[in-house]
Amino acid sequence: MRNSRAPRTALALASAAALTLTAAGCAAEDEGSEWAAAHRPTVELPQLKGEKLQVAAVWTGDEQKNFRKVLDEFEKRTGAKVEFVPTGDNVATYIGSKIEGGSPPDVAMLPQVGVLREFAKKGWLKPLGKQALAESRKNFAKGWRELGSYEGKQYGIYYKAANKSLIWYNTQAFEDAGVKEAEDWKSFVKDAETLSDSGVDPVSVGGADGWTLTDWFENVYLSQAGPEKYDQLAEHKIKWTDPSVTKALKTLQELWGKGHLLAGGNQGALQTDFPKSVTQTFGNLASPQAALVFEADFVGVNIEGDTKARIGKDAQVYPFPKVGAKPPVVTAGDAAAVLKNSKGAQALATFLASEDAAGIWAAEGGYVSPNKELDLSAYPNQPQREIAKALVGAGNDFRFDMSDQAPAAFGGTKGEGEWKALQDFLKNPEDIEGTQRALEKAAAKAYEK
Repeated sequence: MRNSRAPRTALALASAAALTLTAAGCAAEDEGSEWAAAHRPTVELPQLKGEKLQVAAVWTGDEQKNFRKVLDEFEKRTGAKVEFVPTGDNVATYIGSKIEGGSPPDVAMLPQVGVLREFAKKGWLKPLGKQALAESRKNFAKGWRELGSYEGKQYGIYYKAANKSLIWYNTQAFEDAGVKEAEDWKSFVKDAETLSDSGVDPVSVGGADGWTLTDWFENVYLSQAGPEKYDQLAEHKIKWTDPSVTKALKTLQELWGKGHLLAGGNQGALQTDFPKSVTQTFGNLASPQAALVFEADFVGVNIEGDTKARIGKDAQVYPFPKVGAKPPVVTAGDAAAVLKNSKGAQALATFLASEDAAGIWAAEGGYVSPNKELDLSAYPNQPQREIAKALVGAGNDFRFDMSDQAPAAFGGTKGEGEWKALQDFLKNPEDIEGTQRALEKAAAKAYEK
């Protein structure tokens, strides 16, 4: 973030994550539907019969289906018709082209803070209206509201959040190898060697999607370098050639530099996208292609949608191991931003700021909301309730995904910037110095604009 100091990521989440995941699967998976059946609307919406709206977001598959249920409720209550448009991975490029072509969507779900700020600076976003602001102030901590703001005006509502510091593992593979949940990085790498010796590739890395690699780096860096350095690097107040970055890359090298520890080796990892990284771990429970995969709580959606694994039994999860003094917790989120200042667009923003909209997706699973007024009973199981409780309980004290804070050209564009530099590093983990030079060159260019 170039315009204000990044709010802080919940170190409190680390302890909550430990609570979270031993309990996985302990509750019935449909409990959230009971909340949905009993819930009564908390926000008043206008009648919009005949109005057509368009919402653009990166979500596909089950995530898109679940968000469609949220939009269906908005249609039911207002009479408006809402079209969902997928953006692809390059959200900034897609939305930017639509704006410059004179046909922007009414609302866009922006996954990068840096993109939201860039769009606001260019005048492409409309400030939230009176009712949307009131709903946001009622339901969200100040830190989340500030993330959606630029120069004192709020433009975004963080409808969906994520805990991006979780290790998901195949229970049978761990039992067969005799390994347990690692608390620190040294144990994590040692366990990977043990898993390899047992006959299964240890770690599934979705290297074809560069954003997964930025998450690996951020978790190592936050735990090892600490929150202050994290903030400085996020704002490019220190260079990517800094010794703290060297140290983090050397740590990643301990894993990425050993091809036998990665499913399919380094080349295999580079050809594996995020969904495949999950199915490699849980698609064949008896003979998995990998023992574990790192990523956010939304891995649960892929497990439930693409495999027969049961979370809490076949699939378990634990906090990212600490590299420094404390385990890292990196969060992310998608902010609803208004691009057309119409009655319908502002009404949809208001709805997305409400507990009504948050609860609909929460009941479906694979979702966490920073909405502090949403009753935890809306979530379908105890693990997700614990994740949500920790997220909300952190208040303003959290750290946001570093690449999502950066300008899109550096932190959010396929084949460019940080994504490309870290993919090149995964291909050749020996070239730490070259990786740092590439990162700094791309960052300097992006942050100048």
